[in-house]
Amino acid sequence: MGSGGREHALAWKLAQSPSLTRLYAAPGNPGIAEEATCVTLDVSDHAAVTGFCESHDIGLVVIGPEAPLVDGLADSLRAANIPAFGPSKAAAQLEGSKGFTKDLCERANIPTGAYIRTTSLDSATSALGKFSPPYVLKADGLAAGKGVVIAPTLEEAEAALSDMFGGQFGAAGAEVVIEAFLEGEEASFFALTDGTAIMPFGTAQDHKQVGEGDVGPNTGGMGAYSPAPVLTPELQARVIKEIIRPTVDAMRAEGMPYSGVLYAGLMLTKTGPQLIEYNCRFGDPECQVLMTRLQGDLVEIMLACAKGELADAHASFSNVAALTVVMAAKGYPGTPEKGGAIHLGQSEALQSEAMGGGAAKVFHAGTAVSDGQLVANGGRVLNVTAKGSSVTEAQRTAYNAVDAVDFASGFCRRDIGWKEVAREG
Repeated sequence: MGSGGREHALAWKLAQSPSLTRLYAAPGNPGIAEEATCVTLDVSDHAAVTGFCESHDIGLVVIGPEAPLVDGLADSLRAANIPAFGPSKAAAQLEGSKGFTKDLCERANIPTGAYIRTTSLDSATSALGKFSPPYVLKADGLAAGKGVVIAPTLEEAEAALSDMFGGQFGAAGAEVVIEAFLEGEEASFFALTDGTAIMPFGTAQDHKQVGEGDVGPNTGGMGAYSPAPVLTPELQARVIKEIIRPTVDAMRAEGMPYSGVLYAGLMLTKTGPQLIEYNCRFGDPECQVLMTRLQGDLVEIMLACAKGELADAHASFSNVAALTVVMAAKGYPGTPEKGGAIHLGQSEALQSEAMGGGAAKVFHAGTAVSDGQLVANGGRVLNVTAKGSSVTEAQRTAYNAVDAVDFASGFCRRDIGWKEVAREG
C-alpha cells in the first residue's frame, strides 16, 4: 500500500523474494509498475482493501505510509485474518501523537528531552518561558514530516506557535508539544518487532532541511545514507536496551502490542542516545538505502513479523554503504511545480538488477505518466540511489546518476552525506 519512493524500494525488494508469487501495489507509481501490478484502491476504504485481499488470496499486506496505519488499516486486515505488516491503530499513536510518545517515555523512563503538551496558543506561549532558545515546537499529529519548527528566538517561536494554532498544519496542530533542544548529532535506528522479539534492522542518517549545509525549512527528507557509523555497535546496544526494549515492553504491558517497524529518530548527546521521535513505518528516503543493503528474503522477514514469529527470522545487511539523493520539484517543500518532464536517459544505463559494480537505481517517489511522458507529480520526485565501498564512493556514483537525469524543473541538494564524507577524509 502506497505510492512513494519508500514503497518503490519495498516493492523492488519484495519482488526479489523467491517465495513471492504475485505482487500488487495500490496505487503504486510508474516505477513500482515495473515490479508489481498496480491497482486502484482507496486506502481509507477498509472494506474495499480487505475485499480485494480476500478475492485475490493475498498472503501478506505491507502498509507503507503512516496515515493508513494511524487510521487502523492493519486492524481491519487482521480482523479479516489477513496478515499485515504494520502496527495497530493504538500502537501507531507512537507516530500519530507526539504527546502520546513523550508521555510513554516518561512512564517507561526512556531518555528524551523535557517537554510540555499544550492545547491553546495562550498556554503554549506561556510554556515558552520554561525553555531556553532555540525552541523546539512540534505539531502533535501527522504533518508529512514538516510539523517541526526550531525557532532561534522567542519572537520566532511565538510567531510559529501562532501559525500552528492558526491552522498551518490543520488538525495536526490542534495540540503542540514544546520540547527542550537537544545538542548532538541526529541518526536513525530501525528495528522490527512482533510485540515481543526485536530484530535490529539497520541505521541511517537523513538530511531533513531543504538547503545545502542543513539550512532552510524542514522537508520529508532530501537524502540519506546507510549505515550511520556514528551509531557504533556499542551505541546500538544502548539504543535497544534503553529505548527500543522499554518501548516494546511498555506497549505490550499497556495492551497495545507493537508489530512492524519501529523507526527511532535519535539525538546522540554527550550523555548518550536520546529519543527525538518515533515513526511507525520505514523512513523515506531511509528505506531506499536500507533496502539497497538488505540481504535475504524480505517477504519471509515481514511475514514472520506479521505472524508473531520474528524470533525465528534472520536478516543481514551488506557491509557496503548506500546513499540516496532526492530530486524534488521546484517549489518544494512549499507548493511544488507539477508536470515537469523527466528523461531518465543515461541514468538508466547506470542501473543493474543487483546494483553492483558502482551501479545506481532510480526509485520513483512522485511521478506519473502523461501522454506517454514521465512527469513530476509531487514534491519529492525521484530517489537516485547508489552503493559503494564507502559513503564517499556511493555519493560519487549517486551524483553521477543524478547528472544523467534530465529534469529541468527539479533540484537536489549536492551535499548528501557531507558529514560522513568529511569523516572519511
